[in-house]
Amino acid sequence: MDVLTFRDYCLSLPMSEETTPFDETTLVYKVGGKMFALADMVDFTCVAVKCDPERAIALRERYPEVTPGVHLNKRHWNDVRTDSDLPDRFIREQIRNSYMLVLRQNVTPKSLRDELLAYVEQHGLPE
Repeated sequence: MDVLTFRDYCLSLPMSEETTPFDETTLVYKVGGKMFALADMVDFTCVAVKCDPERAIALRERYPEVTPGVHLNKRHWNDVRTDSDLPDRFIREQIRNSYMLVLRQNVTPKSLRDELLAYVEQHGLPE
């Protein structure tokens, strides 16, 4: 996966937004104002995605290309290598899972969360 594919996919998710709150090169993607993915656009070697803690451990044990998030809460965030043999489909799946986790657990107010969940239920998410 290249950085443009990553960017396009993140922005294809409903109500997602792109920001650069940390520096000029770190792309951060949010839903409802909450982060669900980030990556450095210059040194695009991995993407950070939020993950259920138990699933995060299972992914790290199964795939050497999945490691604890370097600059994030290692219990809740994984880094997924983009310069490895992992298929783009797998990386998109991790981004989708992160998006849905953040949407279900972190987006407030509840009315916005419910609206987004209803939209996703009706329209689905891009593969």
